[in-house]
Amino acid sequence: MLTRRSFLTNTYDGLRGIALASLLAEGGLLAKDNDNGPRIDQANPYATRPPLFEPKAKNVLMVFCCGALSQVDTFDYKPELIRYDGKPLPGNENLTSFQGENGNLTRPLWQFRPRGEVGKMVSDLVPQIGKHSDEICYLHSLTTKTNTHGPAENMMSTGFTFDGFPSMGSWISYALGTENQDLPSFVAIEDPRGMPQAGPNNWASGFLPAAFQGTPFSTTKPIRYLTPPGNLNVASDRQARQVLNQLNQDHLARFPGDQALAARIASYELAARMQMSIPDAAAVENESQHTLELYGADSANKNKAAFGRNCILARRLIERGVRFVQLFNGAYASGGNLNWDGHSKLKQQYDVHGEILDQPVAGLLADLKQRGLLESTLVVFCTEFGRMPMFQMGTYGRDHNPNGFTCWLAGAGVKTPYSYGATDEFGFQSTENVISVHDFHATILHLLGLDHERLTFYHNGIERRLTNVHGTVIREILA
Repeated sequence: MLTRRSFLTNTYDGLRGIALASLLAEGGLLAKDNDNGPRIDQANPYATRPPLFEPKAKNVLMVFCCGALSQVDTFDYKPELIRYDGKPLPGNENLTSFQGENGNLTRPLWQFRPRGEVGKMVSDLVPQIGKHSDEICYLHSLTTKTNTHGPAENMMSTGFTFDGFPSMGSWISYALGTENQDLPSFVAIEDPRGMPQAGPNNWASGFLPAAFQGTPFSTTKPIRYLTPPGNLNVASDRQARQVLNQLNQDHLARFPGDQALAARIASYELAARMQMSIPDAAAVENESQHTLELYGADSANKNKAAFGRNCILARRLIERGVRFVQLFNGAYASGGNLNWDGHSKLKQQYDVHGEILDQPVAGLLADLKQRGLLESTLVVFCTEFGRMPMFQMGTYGRDHNPNGFTCWLAGAGVKTPYSYGATDEFGFQSTENVISVHDFHATILHLLGLDHERLTFYHNGIERRLTNVHGTVIREILA
């Protein structure tokens, strides 16, 4: 029998061991059995680092549709949803979801038609993206852990619903560095209508070194303080930089091994180089009229034109060797007016959002392909969760649905044209080849030559990774 005295004694011994392990870890004296992270030169954190195995992709361009894009109105064709329009969802007649009780099934609000040579059924909301279906691998069975926008954006960007974890772009730039030492390795391009719901969490470095956080800027929100003051003398400025560099190096020599100091010097040196590189990279106005028209950047619709210019900026950054570009479509919570959160008047709002999204993203795919960039670039199209196949009770919109939604991949290493996974006959929940966000992330890392189980960072006594303790590479979609 366990006595109170023996229980307290064993508890004391256990706590004493935990305390000792914590003290040894803080002092750097605790051996780590699983140290899989890359070796980072703090004085040159952006240096190109080799992948674990030969990759298919070298860069990632992620298009993130904020607000939860409806799968049943875009890419997930469900004839039964049309046939059962106006009837209750069988087996879930009184379903209550995120915002309350749901009504009857509601057919897609746009006509689906076959697109591309493969004949993929895609709706008239995104017809121009649909034309590129021969270059797209559709994943129809995504699931996530939450039905709330902020945590779900965190989940898609970082692998965790909570704040404080590194984003996927940070993990990838931490692992691989970048090919252009004059530009950030990770850039986040905000939508012209505003910041996403989870804000900088989407491009934060979390507990990874700060050098690997994303740099946010766009064609409508340029990097601040990039241009030197007009009265600055170029020659004296150069001399001042040389003196400052010498002082930094002398200080660093006095404190060898000070990683924080080396990292800070490296960040300021990158900032100085960006004064020369960013104006050129962001010079979208230098593109030809044909290119501007391809992306819809010449549109009379100001938001469409601005998003089109952001898409051109994304291509220019990829072209210059930036490792990870995160391009946002849609902004913060606004009742669906500024993003894809169509709770009450989905048709009216999506007609606006669809025009902004469709041509610029289609133009981006076409431009990447004609420049040969799709051969080395992985395009990721995602959203935080899906939407219900019925309207909410008393509204003309669809509620949140984390149990089944569509994302897609295009470009390097992906099998195309291809469709993988499926939701049920109404698009309500994933039923075939169910995909978690961790599976999605593991596959993206694999295409970059990275093993999601080996890419780790030791933090607070845990070997952390993007996929937590989960994730399986979706090998069926690999070319």
